[in-house]
Amino acid sequence: MFRKHFSIMVAAGLFALSALVATAQTGELRGHVKLKQADGTSVPLAGAAIDVFRTDLKGKFETKTDKRGGFVFAGLPYVGTYTIGVSGPGAQANFQANVKVGRDIDYELVLEPGDGRRLTIDEINAIMKGGSSNGGAKTPAASAESASDKAKRAEIEAKNKEILEHNKKVEETNVTVARTFKTGNDSLLAASALTKANKREEAIPKYTEAITAYDEGLAADAEQPALLTNKALALKARGVDRYNLAITTKDTTAKAPLLESAKADFKSAAEATQKALTQLKAQGTEAGADPASQQHAAANKLSALNANADAMRLYATKGDPTQGDAAAAAYEEYIAAETDPAKKLTAQRDMARMLFDTNSYDKAKAAYDKILVQNPDDTDALQNIGLILYALGFVKEGEGKKDEAKASYQEAANYLARFVEKAPDGQLKSEAQDVLKNLKEQQNVQAEKPASTPGRRKRP
Repeated sequence: MFRKHFSIMVAAGLFALSALVATAQTGELRGHVKLKQADGTSVPLAGAAIDVFRTDLKGKFETKTDKRGGFVFAGLPYVGTYTIGVSGPGAQANFQANVKVGRDIDYELVLEPGDGRRLTIDEINAIMKGGSSNGGAKTPAASAESASDKAKRAEIEAKNKEILEHNKKVEETNVTVARTFKTGNDSLLAASALTKANKREEAIPKYTEAITAYDEGLAADAEQPALLTNKALALKARGVDRYNLAITTKDTTAKAPLLESAKADFKSAAEATQKALTQLKAQGTEAGADPASQQHAAANKLSALNANADAMRLYATKGDPTQGDAAAAAYEEYIAAETDPAKKLTAQRDMARMLFDTNSYDKAKAAYDKILVQNPDDTDALQNIGLILYALGFVKEGEGKKDEAKASYQEAANYLARFVEKAPDGQLKSEAQDVLKNLKEQQNVQAEKPASTPGRRKRP
């Protein structure tokens, strides 16, 4: 009576590192600035001057950090290469070179205490080329240089070298993250197309390629919620294909391993989305007041909440039924954040169905009741409440509670009759009619006619 196959849809856009989609023309660049303290800690630096120099073409963009030390440029040309220069009162200027926009990277620039001087692009280039650390100005001859000045110059040069090494490492990480994100997405979309064409055995290795690519990016930088969320999408989809192959295969020796690998995929997908959410929530506390940054963070968090709820649904229904309450909590968090009424309703239905599939009948009925309060004619809720009450009738009957079983059967018949009345012709309607027939023949229960209001008597 119940459907055994299920499918997963992978959105073409995916959970995107902003502007990595090929059609985008502009991208976002964001980061935050901190100032080192005497005790070695770092604190956000508000009001720091941010100079973004475009280095492939001539161009400059300016802003200041907010009260939390954050900054964001929402629409820089995507194809450019940039250098971020930062300076602030009582701080030594710093910079980050070879920056690309639209990679969903929050650049962190930490400043040492200093004189607050602002670097020009020429000075930055001189430092990068190994020139003088003070932007090309001539230094006194070594013989005339005091010991104090010499020590200070050596300290500055050492710090500049440290900055360059750090920047190089960051750039290498950025390149790896961007490359693996694109490679993973390409494989994920190719695998999704194969799944839709019912070529599951070909799709599974493609999903594995996507997961491998995302793992490479996460090895370079574990704090990448976009990689984690898309990895979860690939894991879920691979698990779905493995599960569907397991229940359709005629090879009895292959069934059990496929089911176990599917369950492992669902569990790993749930773990990946939970890590992504933890990172996004932490980032949200530092997002600053900039509207574009806040909107970007909220969209990414909503995508991760949705992915987490779906991953937990699969894990609970196909892997570990004891995770039903945890899956319901994931759905509740997503539903509270979702503003689209249609998506919210879909999530409510999915949560209720998940509770039903994990045998949490009372909780499932309560979830469907909430849907019917908003839409009394919701056929999905009418059908499944009827099936829940039908199942509860068997439970009560097995416990020897005949009166309670009879009452549950009667309610089941009433709901299923309403479903049959409103549902289109098809398998689900036929199944409901079969249950109603069974209730009549085996339990002597028929649907009650709804109470009607007596018509007003006509005057003679």
